[in-house]
Amino acid sequence: MELLRRIGKHNLALTGCIILAPMFFCAILAPFIVPHDPVEPDLKNILTGPSWAHPFGTDTLGRDVLSRVMYGSRISLLVGFVSVGIATLIGIMIGAVSGYYGGIVDELIMRFVDLMMCFPTFFLILAVIALLEPSIWNIMIVIGLTNWMGIARLVRAEILSVKSKEFVLAARAQGFSRRRIIFRHVLPNALSPVYVVATLGIGGAILTESALSFLGIGVQPPTPSWGNILTQAKDTIEVAWWLSLYPGLAIFLTVMGYNLLGEGLRDVFDPRRHHQG
Repeated sequence: MELLRRIGKHNLALTGCIILAPMFFCAILAPFIVPHDPVEPDLKNILTGPSWAHPFGTDTLGRDVLSRVMYGSRISLLVGFVSVGIATLIGIMIGAVSGYYGGIVDELIMRFVDLMMCFPTFFLILAVIALLEPSIWNIMIVIGLTNWMGIARLVRAEILSVKSKEFVLAARAQGFSRRRIIFRHVLPNALSPVYVVATLGIGGAILTESALSFLGIGVQPPTPSWGNILTQAKDTIEVAWWLSLYPGLAIFLTVMGYNLLGEGLRDVFDPRRHHQG
């Protein structure tokens, strides 16, 4: 409750929540509130502009763009949370082991992290996806497996700071196991910055999925995603501007919402700002 109160008092975080709320609403309730079937063609209404019947117009198969954009929010929400969840879990585990044990273990793990960070992430994702069957699950797993390095370095740095605190030294003096010290005493006090990075990472994951779908190796038609709606738009942009405007606007607002929320959480979790307040 204290965290929610702080978010409510922070303009950036509150603005991000307000922007994201309709996206969550659409993602959760899309099957019940969409005005038309998002995958059923309607050859009588091909490329009709925005109207009362189709507020966002229709696409090259006569499908309602509003319904497809609303269903696309489900894909974005799923990809963002699952892929970032995978990356966060891996990053926390590797960073915790590296920071707590130190020495040769830390050196080996950090050199591996440095090696992984040398590869351009998006091109690494492209290479892996090209070898696998394009599917939403493969995309989420690959994005998660290629974006944990920054979280690992952050967790390591936090644990290096926390493990010398008095309460950790007291736990060691009582003979607690290393596993208990890491998971009960060290990690809970080192995760605040991870929440910020994970929130910002959701926006990045949504952009990556949209780019992959736009290139044709992401979510496959007829399943609607913002990226594959834009793929159709590039061929008809001169006569059907609405095909690029609305999914592009959805991507922009969603990513901006997560970025604003992440920046707000950075301030909320900053103890110096609490002290000043």
